[in-house]
Amino acid sequence: MSEVEGGPGSVRTLEIWHEAVEIVKAVYTLTQSWPKEELYGLTNQARRAAVSIPANLAEGLGRGTPKEVGRFAQIALGSLYELDTLLHLSTELRYSAQDMIVPLRERLTTLAKRISAFITYQENRR
Repeated sequence: MSEVEGGPGSVRTLEIWHEAVEIVKAVYTLTQSWPKEELYGLTNQARRAAVSIPANLAEGLGRGTPKEVGRFAQIALGSLYELDTLLHLSTELRYSAQDMIVPLRERLTTLAKRISAFITYQENRR
């Protein structure tokens, strides 16, 4: 099955989307060890924030205009910052060891820079 230009599959051409998907997988793996009583609390919130990153990048691309792509990339960036805070909280609450969180937070920092550059690019296309 071929992908339509600008269709749903076009988001797969974005490296930042792929990076975000990898972060989702890492967050799901990490949160499996968190306390079961947090399933509907911090665990759910961290997973939802992680999923929001690639989902909003995809939704923005689906809207088609540089303005909308940039707007949804900003929402994705907000979810990334939310996730970073939740990961920090997980160490404060001793749900995750610092050495498990640091590499993931470093990946978030790198992705945040790339999404910010992507937003700037979209703003310059208007």
